[in-house]
Amino acid sequence: MIWQLDFLLCVLVLICAIAAINIKDLLSAVIILGAFSFFMCLLWAEMGAVDVAFTEAAVATSVSTILFVGAIIKTTRRSKD
Repeated sequence: MIWQLDFLLCVLVLICAIAAINIKDLLSAVIILGAFSFFMCLLWAEMGAVDVAFTEAAVATSVSTILFVGAIIKTTRRSKD
């Protein structure tokens, strides 16, 4: 394992997690969570857990993001913040 790559991926995961928590716009938060899942997929693959990385890529990165975006599109905003 390359520790510089591990460190970079951990920093990117942490940045995405903090940004997703602090952002006000729901669509932006979902996109950032998709990036979070993608970076976690890369981290799992780099650690040698290819089966976990494949599941993360198939489920969290793609399916969950599409379902969240679809749910946000179907809802309406009650108030403007």
